[in-house]
Amino acid sequence: MNSQTSKCACCAVAPREKACRIEGGKGPGFCPTLNNGGEVMASLEEYDQTEIRDFARQASLQEGSCYIERDSQPHVIFPTKPRLQEICEFSLRMGYKRLGLAFCGGVQSEAGILNEFFEKQGFEVVSVVCKVGSVLKSCLGIKKEEQVNVNNDYETMCNPIAQAKVLNSARTDFNILFGLCVGHDSLFIKHSEAMVTVFAVKDRVLAHNPVAALYTIKSYYQRFLKKQ
Repeated sequence: MNSQTSKCACCAVAPREKACRIEGGKGPGFCPTLNNGGEVMASLEEYDQTEIRDFARQASLQEGSCYIERDSQPHVIFPTKPRLQEICEFSLRMGYKRLGLAFCGGVQSEAGILNEFFEKQGFEVVSVVCKVGSVLKSCLGIKKEEQVNVNNDYETMCNPIAQAKVLNSARTDFNILFGLCVGHDSLFIKHSEAMVTVFAVKDRVLAHNPVAALYTIKSYYQRFLKKQ
């Protein structure tokens, strides 16, 4: 990896001085704002497409609407909307009528609540569970000892491609992912014809809040890595 490879996560420049935030700002050697002008210009060509431009514009308007006192001095922003409300409002902004809900069977109960919420907001909801089709894991070459339950003679696989195709067939306007596993979510996004957003991701240990792991990871480094 050379010094020109983008590593924004490692940028130590103060937010108010960053090249990506202010005119004439600073950036480290790996700053893509300073180094990748070609890619940035190519991205702007994509926004020239009417559908993409409108989607991006509405997304930015939705972002701004999630804060109050935006004109305060000094500028201190106060967020006011949970993601559930954001998805609903954005869908209304875009004029969507039919929402797709692709969910994990492990959050069946929560998916029912989510489905009811969107229906009460006036949307039609098409929902499909991960195990749709009842296809055995052996279809993928999974051995019995590799299953979640090694004693199960009939363990079905998660089928995100089928989930996407079911929603494609229903001609959903916007698809919402809820609790799909790592990798399964990727396959769904790749095969979905409609735009996709994520309501929540799968984290079996942390109540589907994977960011929680980041808040304790430094103590993990201190406790365990020093011993190695």
